[in-house]
Amino acid sequence: MSVVIVIPARFASTRYPGKPLAMLRGAGGESLSLIERSWRAAKSVGGIDRVIVATDDDRIRDAATAFGAEVAMTATSCRNGTERCAEAIANLGLLPEVVVNLQGDAPLTPSWFIEELVAGLRADPQAGLATPVLQCSGRMRADLLADRAAGRVGGTTVVFGAQMQGLYFTKEVIPFTGRDYPADAPTPVFHHVGVYAYRPQALAAYPHWPEGRLETLEGLEQLRFLENGHRILCVEVEARGRQFWELNNPEDIPRIEAMLAEMGEA
Repeated sequence: MSVVIVIPARFASTRYPGKPLAMLRGAGGESLSLIERSWRAAKSVGGIDRVIVATDDDRIRDAATAFGAEVAMTATSCRNGTERCAEAIANLGLLPEVVVNLQGDAPLTPSWFIEELVAGLRADPQAGLATPVLQCSGRMRADLLADRAAGRVGGTTVVFGAQMQGLYFTKEVIPFTGRDYPADAPTPVFHHVGVYAYRPQALAAYPHWPEGRLETLEGLEQLRFLENGHRILCVEVEARGRQFWELNNPEDIPRIEAMLAEMGEA
């Protein structure tokens, strides 16, 4: 088995309880749950051998089974999606070449983001994990700043070095530039797309490390890798005209529905 996508999903989110079962209306008027839209996004990716929903909740299991997903039950003690992915892979006894963590709040993730992510990890034998980054337009940067000004925790941004190694990930908007940008202009800000591709050894090691100080402060699971001295490869991807946003808060639902309508996504 070569590449497996795991979609971690939990019901008891602090910021948005029941988020995986939130309904999103598409361009044709049909409403589908967030977890089903994320599963459909995963199934559209080329070169994937298996897609698994990993959850600790019977309601999510029942909903996912009903639309045809394979489900792996995991412990409620998993502290984040990476730990849930690691447990699912271990419980199923799988040893794929690459494990992709497609977080269940990113139904707008284009298939090529994941395809290019897997290719990037395969091309860099020194990296234990990789994650996609998307250059923000002026519009996306302004939306991120507006979320922070309103006290909402929205998307994550990242800065990386000359070899595309992640230096820091944060829910603030970095780097600071002190200027505005036209809506369609590129900016120096890169949005971290919440998808990860791991080599199995890196994924298996992760749950055994203590939760890091920065990880706890930011609420960002990938910081545990940095805090333990592991390189994160950032793979730049392009939107190709598609809009991208993650569902972090209830206020994101109308924004994502508007994007689905604008892009003609059912």
